[in-house]
Amino acid sequence: MFLTLLKKDLRLYFTDKKGILITFLLPIIMITLFAFAYGGVGKKKSAPKPLGVLVVDKDSTATSQELITKLNAMPTIRLIAAQEKEAKDLVKKGKNVAALIIENGFSDAVAADTSLPIELQYDAARDLQMRIVHSILKQGFKYHLGKVDESNRIQLKTTSLIKESTTKAHPGLVQAVGGTAIMMLLFSIVAIGGGMLDEKEAGTLNRLLIAPIKPLDILLSKMGTAMVVSIIQLTTMFIFAWLAFGLPIFMDLFSLLLLILCISFGVSSFGILLVSTVKTRQQLQGMSTIIILLMSAIGGSMIPLSMMPAFMEKVAVVSVNYWGMEGFFDIFWRQLPLIEILPKMGILLAIGLGMTWVSTLLFRKNIVSVY
Repeated sequence: MFLTLLKKDLRLYFTDKKGILITFLLPIIMITLFAFAYGGVGKKKSAPKPLGVLVVDKDSTATSQELITKLNAMPTIRLIAAQEKEAKDLVKKGKNVAALIIENGFSDAVAADTSLPIELQYDAARDLQMRIVHSILKQGFKYHLGKVDESNRIQLKTTSLIKESTTKAHPGLVQAVGGTAIMMLLFSIVAIGGGMLDEKEAGTLNRLLIAPIKPLDILLSKMGTAMVVSIIQLTTMFIFAWLAFGLPIFMDLFSLLLLILCISFGVSSFGILLVSTVKTRQQLQGMSTIIILLMSAIGGSMIPLSMMPAFMEKVAVVSVNYWGMEGFFDIFWRQLPLIEILPKMGILLAIGLGMTWVSTLLFRKNIVSVY
């Protein structure tokens, strides 16, 4: 009897495509993502891509230029020449990790064997990458500038270009709140969109389609519902973060509200796209779990983007998570003006419009054409 029941349960389990998908495929995908993010993949096949760091040579002497050339010969780093104002601006906007500043008098200090006027200015939101850059540069200085005496003259000073203050959120808090908010919102919206599949199975959708109602209106009404719920959910989560953790949501309230609207539109269109792609709720649950976790992992919700390999950062730009996270960092950490954040909002709207257009085509094919 036991063996009979065991065979029956195993047969039922392996006919459940959703269960098999989540049990085997999801862990494989997540292991692959985390392996690339945390390292240990492909190290024997190829050398890691050099880290790009801006360099401002204010000394402009043969000594400073020779040092830059030698540092550039290292396989782990690439120094990119820039003017001081441009370099600081790029770091503040999150375009580059750090800028190495070689001050006037560098060559004289080398000749006199005194403390070197050098400084590494960085973005604290990318602290992990900065630590790696700092370690590489310090070792490079020690190797190429010769002996290091007891006075330890080779000190690489580090300065965050964006200062923490009571009116600014810590980057770790921005990562935790923003990343979790978008990921959980994706799951919520898919559940709302699944209501259309329930209506299909219950016959409600059939009655709506034979009524004097355009099929597109049915789809857009679901999307509108999802967007309203998205706005309420995101707003609630940020109010909670303000009350519980002191997240300064009133620092640039207008930009935050606009970003919430754009994210809600993008997420809602994604939920409708998924619903239009599948034919049963079981398919929706299995597919949505994998896609949402995948988007959240590569988009920065689960793993900080600074920990991602270069190729994964390029892939991340297709996700709503990526542009939402970048927008949150621009508001709460970098404190950029609205004009600098608008392009990211525009991309979120473009992604949403694209997914909405595809959804209308799939809706007619998978839902409407059935009746």
